[in-house]
Amino acid sequence: MSEDPDLPVPEEPEATPPEPERVRTGVPHVDEVIAAVEQLEERPLEEHVGVFETAHAQLRRALDDTDRPTDPA
Repeated sequence: MSEDPDLPVPEEPEATPPEPERVRTGVPHVDEVIAAVEQLEERPLEEHVGVFETAHAQLRRALDDTDRPTDPA
């Protein structure tokens, strides 16, 4: 080996993981719910349950709305 053990070894910069790709559905209301859940890392742990409960209710409502006929004719 040609490396001198007395020389300092340069530190490698910390690798930061790439930002995960955001999930988008194309349905604005659903995308808002997903965005709120994605932001949980920035919120206190005590708020997580409330965010999940709200997200569940909103997504359930969105699914229920798709079951209703849009044209009553």
